[in-house]
Amino acid sequence: MSPALVIDAVRSPMGRGRPGGALAELHPVELLAQVVSALVERSGVDPGDVEDLLVGCVTQSSEQSGNIGRMAWLAAGLPEHVPSVTIERKCGSGQQAVQFAAQGVMAGSYDIVIAAGVESMSRVPMGSNRQGADVYGPSVQERYAPGLLPQGVAAELVAQRCGIGRRQLDEFAARSHELAHAANSSGAFEREIVPIRVPGGVVERDETIRPGTSADSIGGLRPSFRTDDYAERFPELDWQITPANSSQLTDGASAVLIASERAADRMGWKARARFRGFYACGDDPLLMLTAPIAATREILKRTGLSIEQIDHFEVNEAFASVPLAWQIELGADSERLNPRGGAIALGHPLGATGCRLLTTMLHAMEDADHRLGLQTVCEAGGMANALVLERDR
Repeated sequence: MSPALVIDAVRSPMGRGRPGGALAELHPVELLAQVVSALVERSGVDPGDVEDLLVGCVTQSSEQSGNIGRMAWLAAGLPEHVPSVTIERKCGSGQQAVQFAAQGVMAGSYDIVIAAGVESMSRVPMGSNRQGADVYGPSVQERYAPGLLPQGVAAELVAQRCGIGRRQLDEFAARSHELAHAANSSGAFEREIVPIRVPGGVVERDETIRPGTSADSIGGLRPSFRTDDYAERFPELDWQITPANSSQLTDGASAVLIASERAADRMGWKARARFRGFYACGDDPLLMLTAPIAATREILKRTGLSIEQIDHFEVNEAFASVPLAWQIELGADSERLNPRGGAIALGHPLGATGCRLLTTMLHAMEDADHRLGLQTVCEAGGMANALVLERDR
């Protein structure tokens, strides 16, 4: 099989996913179109040679309902013969787009392909496509009676199971902002971020980072997910998950150019990294957020690697309890975990997160001259994706 090579990866700045956010006035099609255009321009790829555009997007309704990748490609003025498909695997949608794209290259179906992700949470709010509908169906409800849980309650259960207290959660959240602020201040994000034109100006930096955040400053916030019903169902919980130690609702887009060795040789591209392995799995749908642990164990086994050999870890910070539980279970070095902050500081634009994580990890690995990186994302329903990226040094 031909290896799948990462040629380039970019992302938009992250905007707060609410009215008045930095990207909130921009239609999500236009947001993705600008990011894809920047990737095409920066890499020098002939857009007519791109064989497919695979896009992660979770809330595929309203302005995100028209096969957003296809609309973004056309909005960018790119060749009409290039197709696109929109992919939904909850919070791992962007990472699944990457994995499908790379697997297509490895199977010989693609030579040049773009994986991307987008979510405008200010314009298409999370869950707005459900409108109170029962998305589980009676058989699932019966199997998991008295019912599956919101992710925030699952995050509480994970913290309780792993013995993670409120102070530890808040310290991790503060660390995310501190590391992201340091990366932003030093210019470490500049190579990965492409400026986005919005009505009235240009957005060039992440809006979501809060410098000066400390465990003390956020320690007084009330828990977000405690209700009388859940408190009665789970009397053992201390209720510690707050807006500050959870990921932020965010607008954003990201894109990755992936190619075969044959195409890279033809184009004169020097690969920035290659994919060493992929894995996706399901796990307990009640705890929901523990699947990255199982996914990491399996991908390490399949690639013949140990946790100690990985130089850089990106574990999506859906809630602080997710990477903390992952670290406790796997014994990973905390210094290698999300070293430029994560979704608590940078936000979690659902469909874009997988490509955003890869983009940040790739640039950080280059800056530190690291060889191996591992990325994993928890997903609603108790699933996770994991991949290993390898650089030639």
